[in-house]
Amino acid sequence: MYIAIEGIDTAGKSTQIALLSQNFPHAIITKEPGATAIGKEIREMVLSAKAQSKKAEFLLFLADRAEHIKEVIEPNLDKMIISDRSVVSGVAYALVQGEISQTEILHLNRFATNGIYPKKVFLLKLTKEELEFRLSQKELDGIELRGSEYLLKIQDAIIEASKLLELELIEIDATKKIDEITNEILKNIADSMDVKA
Repeated sequence: MYIAIEGIDTAGKSTQIALLSQNFPHAIITKEPGATAIGKEIREMVLSAKAQSKKAEFLLFLADRAEHIKEVIEPNLDKMIISDRSVVSGVAYALVQGEISQTEILHLNRFATNGIYPKKVFLLKLTKEELEFRLSQKELDGIELRGSEYLLKIQDAIIEASKLLELELIEIDATKKIDEITNEILKNIADSMDVKA
């Protein structure tokens, strides 16, 4: 099963993925952007926020996504794959930029992914107050420096992107205790596996 953990910066994705990997020791743990050799270089370019063109930034994400699907996802579709971000984030960021039409965003992402999307998407959702507190506690990267309003727009766009891609989205309150969040994700995965069985 290919699942994605989504959420804006500081939502707790890394923490949850580390805990999930303990429950699924044989799972493929991956991320977007930056899971492949080329992806690492693209990730550095994107996080530096040096691209002046929003279209250029979008295309960099697409290049990373195409490589990620080819190198990591496709060869492991018979295993548990847990990804930190996915096509959902890519579509969400592009929707917020507003420079590319919805149709183009969806078509280009389908092209980059060969139509391979996560079976389930878990969104760790933050309130404005909690987000601003968490941002105040860390050194910010290029994306985080765009501010809490921008990040909250991304969070809303993740929900919209999931609908456009027709993916199952499970929203989880990211202000809950860490173990409560983990248990909620595990229960949802287990329920899906029971249905399959």
